Amino acid sequence: MAFGPERLAVQLAALEPDWNSARFCVALSGGLDSSVLLHALAALRHRDGLPAVRAVHVDHGLQPDSSGWADSSASLCRSLDVALQVIRLELTPSPGESVEAEARTARYAAIAELLEAGEWLLTAHHRDDQMETVLIQLLRGAGVAGLAAMPSRTRLGAGWHGRPLLELDRAQLAGYARQAGLAWVEDPMNSATRFDRGWLRERVLPAVRERWPGAAATVARSAKHLAEAARLLAALAKADSAGLIDAGRLSIAGLERLSRDRQVNLLRWWIHEHGLGPPPTAKLSSVMDNLLAARVDAEPVVRWTGGELRRYRGRVYAMRPLAEAPSGPLRIDLASPKGIELGSGLGRYGLVESRQGGLDASAAAEIELRFRAGGETLRPHPARPRKRLKQLCQEAGIVPWMRTRLPLVFVGSRLAAVGDLWIDADLTVAAGAAALAPVWLERPELF
Repeated sequence: MAFGPERLAVQLAALEPDWNSARFCVALSGGLDSSVLLHALAALRHRDGLPAVRAVHVDHGLQPDSSGWADSSASLCRSLDVALQVIRLELTPSPGESVEAEARTARYAAIAELLEAGEWLLTAHHRDDQMETVLIQLLRGAGVAGLAAMPSRTRLGAGWHGRPLLELDRAQLAGYARQAGLAWVEDPMNSATRFDRGWLRERVLPAVRERWPGAAATVARSAKHLAEAARLLAALAKADSAGLIDAGRLSIAGLERLSRDRQVNLLRWWIHEHGLGPPPTAKLSSVMDNLLAARVDAEPVVRWTGGELRRYRGRVYAMRPLAEAPSGPLRIDLASPKGIELGSGLGRYGLVESRQGGLDASAAAEIELRFRAGGETLRPHPARPRKRLKQLCQEAGIVPWMRTRLPLVFVGSRLAAVGDLWIDADLTVAAGAAALAPVWLERPELF
């Protein structure tokens, strides 16, 4: 079946059975593939009365002509009566990092923020893209999940990410574009041989297709088989995790009862469940050899780009990299409901006016925010003695890496509150009086 609105309807139904009442947002680059997808979807909207179709264009700021691509996208959307939102990122690639990877990560993060609950982001990845992804992953030494390449549907923000064109070749999309009289732009990065994908596309794949004309279809079929294997491995990991996970923390004793292969499989699955990118194989080996085998009183950490694992009291914790605590005292702006940004992974902290008890509001002029220096004491209950902050943290089971990152509220030289955990009983006021209540937004794991 040639590509057209009817074929797109079949592919959408495979993604979402109730597709004709779904809301769609097309990622529109202005290139051939996404222009075809939007054009065919707009035709379906008029034919079947889809409730909502819109488009989003991301300008990464990496090309001098990128503003023209946004204009081209806007022109197409006007002709189709489709609303367009343009996001400008102005990326500055990090030295040694993949420009393609950074652009992709930033693009999806930006789009995820604007997706509404249940809305579908549709991207125009096709079978040729899938073949390129499989080959690149293979050459990078990826495992089963990586070689499964791009899934047809995944969660994204509050909605979904769908790829309805994975069963189609680019030649089919080009035929539709010519027949519909579409105009599109060409991104020079797509064929730039300094990038892996561009080198593969320009130097390798023409020879592959000459020898194996059906390569895209057969490689896509292999990717499907690998996706099935990945689902089975995920199911095994989920079964192995029974009784080993408590509030997101992984039991080391339970993990050690599994074979090495199943330990690695469970760790990969568990890290993915935390929304973290996969660690390199060498980092997983470090987890097995160093973090799990560490002394009971040790505080090992294994880091990779975008994630880290730590150990405490017989459990493994997975998290995004944590910033160090800010240096020096900070003033708390009582007029700002958002509080102070403490750093990556540490959330925001502030004090808000309250009549339900808290710090005496009359001390506001003397309040400042500090972090642990050692020797701090606090009386958490009027009927109990003053204790050292170190002892309070140990008794509460606060993880060691957060103890130096706890925001400490001082009134003058006296510790008045620790995060949103404790307030010094000698500095509190009863309910009904003017008070300041600690608020810690996006608080990281403490226990």
